[in-house]
Amino acid sequence: MRVEEGFETAKNEFDLDHNETRSWHGWHRHVTLVMLAYAMVAAVRSQANALALKKSRRPTRKSSSGGRSRKSDASP
Repeated sequence: MRVEEGFETAKNEFDLDHNETRSWHGWHRHVTLVMLAYAMVAAVRSQANALALKKSRRPTRKSSSGGRSRKSDASP
């Protein structure tokens, strides 16, 4: 199922289905380059999604003053 989804995405995003080749070598080169481009885009997209997920799960930082303001630290 994942392979079929990959080919469908490659056909839509990288015009894999609009190629008219006259030889097996030309078709093989074209498909190889399209699949390489698709793999690179998928890897970048995966890293971007992981980074966005990591940022969204990051806890908010609390101040280290323990709830006191700077003015209360300076006054006796």
